Amino acid sequence: MKRETTQVVIVGGGPNGVTAAHYMGQNGIDCVVLELAEGILPYPRAVGMDDEALRVLQGIGVADIAVRDMICDVPLRYYNARGVCFAEVKPTVAEYGWPMRNIFMQQLLEGTLREELVRHRSVELRQGHEMLDLSQDEQGVTLQVKGADGEPYELHAQFVIGADGGRSCVRKKLGIELLGMTHPRKWVVVDVTNDSLDAPYTALHADPERPFVCIYLPYRQRRWEFMLKEGEDEAKMCEEATIRGLIRNHIGDAVDELEIVRIRAYTHNSRVAARFVEGRVALVGDAAHISPPWAGQGLNSGLRDVANLAWKLVAVLQGRASPKIIASYDTERRGHATDLIGLADNMGAVLGLTNPLMAGVRDWLFQAVNTVDNLRSHLLEFKFKPKATIIKGLVFHEREELREGDLVGQLFVQPNVEDCEGQRRRLDEVMGSSYAVLGYRVNPAAPLSEATKAYWATWNTRFIQVNRSRSGGRNQPLRADGVISVEDVDNRLGNWFSKVRDCVVVVRPDRFVAAITTPERLESVLAKLQGQLS
Repeated sequence: MKRETTQVVIVGGGPNGVTAAHYMGQNGIDCVVLELAEGILPYPRAVGMDDEALRVLQGIGVADIAVRDMICDVPLRYYNARGVCFAEVKPTVAEYGWPMRNIFMQQLLEGTLREELVRHRSVELRQGHEMLDLSQDEQGVTLQVKGADGEPYELHAQFVIGADGGRSCVRKKLGIELLGMTHPRKWVVVDVTNDSLDAPYTALHADPERPFVCIYLPYRQRRWEFMLKEGEDEAKMCEEATIRGLIRNHIGDAVDELEIVRIRAYTHNSRVAARFVEGRVALVGDAAHISPPWAGQGLNSGLRDVANLAWKLVAVLQGRASPKIIASYDTERRGHATDLIGLADNMGAVLGLTNPLMAGVRDWLFQAVNTVDNLRSHLLEFKFKPKATIIKGLVFHEREELREGDLVGQLFVQPNVEDCEGQRRRLDEVMGSSYAVLGYRVNPAAPLSEATKAYWATWNTRFIQVNRSRSGGRNQPLRADGVISVEDVDNRLGNWFSKVRDCVVVVRPDRFVAAITTPERLESVLAKLQGQLS
């Protein structure tokens, strides 16, 4: 049998797996992606992407290309049984550098990700290759694979990422249980093209007679989702004539112009794997946690997984960090992934009420909320979505008791800044792909010892001095020796630092805040972070 060796094997060539491959490739890590399918499925699956996920794609240099096929800042509306909009989510902020609600089609994103993957010579995507089995020891993982030609071969890697979806073969071979529940009601998902309906938003119709969803997609496509009633025949409900009848109830004869791309019944699951890491194997995306679609966070959660895990694998493979840090992936991601599943469950419960009395109470409550300014703002700006917060992991909280508003362990903001050449740039572009230490109106590198600077240089850490807008000369930020100088052109970094009061922040490669401190305490804080990585 043919035997091969690489550094990382990724099982699953969907968006999560290929995004992870980009992270490996841009760091020169040898990587093989095994994808069972011969090509990309030609219809939409995931359709919603948030600002955090786009920021992950920005990190691999794909966001600006992928967003060309997206509709940005798409509102989300809730309608009651009378067809009246009783709540709307319409966020306008761009805290992380991108719009918060974006609609895309998965097949187009996958095409972009794969096309851009050719930039990385150390990465190979193998389509039509099936992982049959795996085993591991302290040195690595050995996979038994069947190639596209049907011939078996053996593939040895130092680490494996299971990105092979809800029915994950990797998870099953590891014997990891998927804990949670299966929802009793199925939904029929219908994708159509040649759409002319003037409804440029996502609409959740909480009609107790039959709840349904109508999603505006790019390029004259649209998705309809209908709840199946108890006792309805699934096969009958998936027939084209039945589906056209359901859609006709809402758009009339315009349904005759639609071309139906796909009809499929789905069972919704809310499940989380018992563990995300088993030795040298880690699970991401649906292989680790499965969410109902109502919060639109399934793929987004998977991309967050990849961003959290990938930089740690790279650091271990390049000899900068101990393999023990891989365990922090589970510690840091499990809680937030579970919280988002809870949000989706709650949203589904609100949408799926079939008791007219309970539906009436729900509509009344939302109308009441809509008359209270702060609650309306909370809804409009999507602030009810749980924020990812790392309490334990590769972060350092200087205070033992966490206080409300503590921003350590949260995603750092991404405003535009102006560099020394007078160019406006997204902050992540200035921070680079590894750790960054930012000082607000101070040189964060000045108080550090040479030994500390030498250690963090091995991480390609960038030290950045943030100056007030126009505090230097014309198009010339104040300079500081040994650091990158930028101007806070929109005062957003100044506002952020005013909340934390200290003037130095350490930002991880995945853009989470690792620590907040002062120049005087920075040496000690960096030593604590170094200890966590070693």
